[in-house]
Amino acid sequence: MPAFRRILRCSTTTLLFVGLLSAAAHATDKKKPAEPRTESKNVPSYYGPQPSTENLDLTMYARIRAEGLQHGKVMDFGAALADGIGPRLTGSPNMAKANAWTRDTLSKIGLENAHLEDWGEFGMGWQQINTWARMVSPDPEPLWMQAAPWSPATKGPVTGEVVYVPLADAEELDKLHGTLAGKIVLLGAMRSTPDITEPLFHRYTDEELKDMENAESRRANAAPAVNIQALMAERQRLTTLRQRALKMMIEEGVAAIITPSRDGGNGGGTGIIFDDNGANLIRGAQTAENAVKIPNAVMMIEHYNRLARMAQAHVPVTVEVNIETKFTGDHEHGFDTVAEIPGSDLKDQVVMVGGHLDSWISGTGATDNGAGSIVAMEAVRILKALDLHPRRTIRIALWSGEEEGLFGSQGYVKQHFGTFAAPATPDPAGTPSYMSRNRGPLQTTKEWETLDAYYNLDNGTGKVRGVYTQENFAIAPIFAQWIAPLHDLGVTTISNRNTGGTDHLSFDAVGLPGFQFIQDPLDYETRTHHSDMDTYDRLHQADLEQAAIVEAIFLWNTSQRDEMMPRKPFPHPELEKQLSAPIPGLYPNAVEPAK
Repeated sequence: MPAFRRILRCSTTTLLFVGLLSAAAHATDKKKPAEPRTESKNVPSYYGPQPSTENLDLTMYARIRAEGLQHGKVMDFGAALADGIGPRLTGSPNMAKANAWTRDTLSKIGLENAHLEDWGEFGMGWQQINTWARMVSPDPEPLWMQAAPWSPATKGPVTGEVVYVPLADAEELDKLHGTLAGKIVLLGAMRSTPDITEPLFHRYTDEELKDMENAESRRANAAPAVNIQALMAERQRLTTLRQRALKMMIEEGVAAIITPSRDGGNGGGTGIIFDDNGANLIRGAQTAENAVKIPNAVMMIEHYNRLARMAQAHVPVTVEVNIETKFTGDHEHGFDTVAEIPGSDLKDQVVMVGGHLDSWISGTGATDNGAGSIVAMEAVRILKALDLHPRRTIRIALWSGEEEGLFGSQGYVKQHFGTFAAPATPDPAGTPSYMSRNRGPLQTTKEWETLDAYYNLDNGTGKVRGVYTQENFAIAPIFAQWIAPLHDLGVTTISNRNTGGTDHLSFDAVGLPGFQFIQDPLDYETRTHHSDMDTYDRLHQADLEQAAIVEAIFLWNTSQRDEMMPRKPFPHPELEKQLSAPIPGLYPNAVEPAK
């Protein structure tokens, strides 16, 4: 879940707009003769009043707990996915295996209509076969690295002298012109290896959870606003410099490129290989037009730094590299796995649960996000094992393409629920999509009216401590009642904050209730997120069993309510500019600027 992924949600100006419309409607009503109001009958229940008290079936809570704790299969699912299939890069053969395995397994545990849904073209299919490196001179030494995703292969083992290119400025590149043929380039500055002064493993304290309940506390302690223009300018400068360097290296015949592994946070990145978008020399490297033509890999920082220091000291360093990879097609499509427990009297309304099935390649994708996928599978298995018959249809969806930009869930939402029209005025050239606030009106489908809620899990293997409402304030009292019988399991917190970085945003962006659970962080951000440490061994059985029980209860409660879950006001992004305009004459004695 890279931090750069952001999808727009309803703004406060949208809320103001809805409030103004409501006020205007009431003002108009006062001018009319009194007459019976009938339009409320046409208001969908998700925009209508909600009962103050939830009708909870505590016997069902007990049954779900007993099934999950006494007959749980979540670790069996985890072993089959992480150990049996392994890393699941979107478009790869392993991703296809994971799609087929989840589809067939969901059928075996009793779900109906288990199938794969094509969300569109992704790019090149690719897999790593074998990658290794060793220092030949001045001292023989094995080196730890893995191929960067979508790297081409070397022609067997290749040996070359190391050249260190921190990639600081264009002048540095100019000095290297004509010297790179056959070299192995260390591309990128050395990274520090700070001491580990804090624990790498953490569970939320009561104080931290209490703070999450207070949206104002985060605003008070928020970091200073980022200068978007300066950030974009620096990003563009580095991108241009990198593209120039790659062009020169291709022209001169560089044998291979090695980049340093990124920091894992709090010193947790030492001794670990993080092999994700940060390792790619060009974002979107999975497409043929952006493909990097030189074999490239990411190396553990301690080994990278040693090579770079010796090169800086003008010590001749020779390295042998073997990057063995395989491409399986230039135009691979992405697929989501989907299956259902059919509903009864409200079967046309749908409650969804999911997580992303794809992963990066350096580990086996156990905590990111094998954990979220197997918890969702276990949640629906629990409901089927109890032979329950929900009122609403319960649907599980396991996404692909999340790691590259929420492609799977966005594609599903677009096909089933709606999408935004193109903006009247395009963004300036070079504006990254995740920084854009520019879009036209939302165009919805009939299914948009039937989606009750979507629940997502994608923050590692930690147990559920609560849920983020995404500023859906009307839903907070409902969730609070649901988790009251779960306090002994550690589920205590309802946060009205937004949280980003994963697939619930695809739903929230189009005005649908999409929620991410709050999880104990454990060592997710410091060690396992996108790293070679992300293996089955890092899964916590008790935490995953608890999370599956919580998800199953949320699914059941949602499926049984008379009313649909409350939604935030309908998004009107086309009105944001108009609503945020300054109010003329707001300040007395102000001088209006000349037009």
